[in-house]
Amino acid sequence: MRIRTALAALSVLALAACGDGGGSTPAAVETGPVELRMTIWSANEAHLKLFNDIAAQYKSAHPNVSVKFDPLPFESYTTTLTTQIAGGNGPDLAWVLEESAPDFVGSGALVPLDNLDQPDDLTPAATKLWQSGGKLYAYPFSTSPFGMFVNTDLLKQAGQDSPADLVTAGQWTWDKAFAEGAAVNAKTGTAGIVVRDFDYKTWGNLSTVWTGWGAQAWSADGKTCGFNAPEMLDAMTALHQAVFTAKAMPGPGVAADFFTGQSAMTITQISRASLLKDAKFGWDLVPLPAGPKGRYSVVGQAGLGVLKKSKHAGTAADFLSFFTNAANSAKLAQYFPPARKSQLNAETMAKTNPLLKPAQLQSVVIDGISNGVVKPSHTGSAEIAQNVRASLDPLWKPGADVKSVLDTVCTGLKPLLAK
Repeated sequence: MRIRTALAALSVLALAACGDGGGSTPAAVETGPVELRMTIWSANEAHLKLFNDIAAQYKSAHPNVSVKFDPLPFESYTTTLTTQIAGGNGPDLAWVLEESAPDFVGSGALVPLDNLDQPDDLTPAATKLWQSGGKLYAYPFSTSPFGMFVNTDLLKQAGQDSPADLVTAGQWTWDKAFAEGAAVNAKTGTAGIVVRDFDYKTWGNLSTVWTGWGAQAWSADGKTCGFNAPEMLDAMTALHQAVFTAKAMPGPGVAADFFTGQSAMTITQISRASLLKDAKFGWDLVPLPAGPKGRYSVVGQAGLGVLKKSKHAGTAADFLSFFTNAANSAKLAQYFPPARKSQLNAETMAKTNPLLKPAQLQSVVIDGISNGVVKPSHTGSAEIAQNVRASLDPLWKPGADVKSVLDTVCTGLKPLLAK
């Protein structure tokens, strides 16, 4: 049922290109009363305060325009958004996650952003996913590498080495990270490593681990399944052993929130750092551990676009340009690393990231953006996501036949990748 709902909703994206041409420019800014709605995936109070402050600044220059930010649950964000569009209740502006960028950009559901502030300041690597036919259809307002937050108190209590020291010594590897996670669990009863927002459902977040083995969900052209490749088999075998044998990671159904002291380590992005403002434990942020293929980085992206079906597309595009201009981009960089070349340096980002040290920002964020690969994305992302999740379910139990499960994933993926 969920797959059929997602497919029906995504079909609306294709229809969105009809009627006024796939590359039409939005109308001018309106003078009458306008209330814009922008869907987002974060309900974090600090994020919402910043967004509302920016909207208030825009309103001071455009008294007729109000902006409402509409948080949707992360785990069902894209399905909820596309269902709204299908029901004729779509927003004016929307965050678009990297996994569904090909659907939104390729379908013509978004208007081209021809009025951006200083578009030449955007890095080519950050805009690649959001372009088509030489035009930009979503602003990459967050290009955020994943890092490892660590609870230094728990690691010390378990007699483990400091990950920062291991990074310096060139010994910060997945073997070591799994060993430390297992030791914390064995000696303190606290969870070891948590891949935040994975919860044995959002499998794309596991790319933060398997990329260290050189694995990929599918080939660069999107046509060949990579789940049954030797690299993925090795990565998933290591993960399975970490969960069910070493107990380095909590198993299915076990909730362990790093930010309240319930795990020793978590993989996530710097936008979560604000949750540590009042932390009662010592913590650090380090790059992802090196895998058998060496050091690597994985980047999560979110683009901000204007829906073509919006009744206020011109005004929405103008607000988007204001929301992402140089001054506001610098403010947003506190939580969402910018795509602007002029702001991609540790000194600039440190001004709006008081909880993070310049060295942390350099090693995790700046270097990660320069060298990272973006999380998996493909057309038909909703159907693919549901198919892979269902195929991987048998993996998450003791004694699972990892190779057999991964072969099944590719059997289900093959016709979807061929579309």
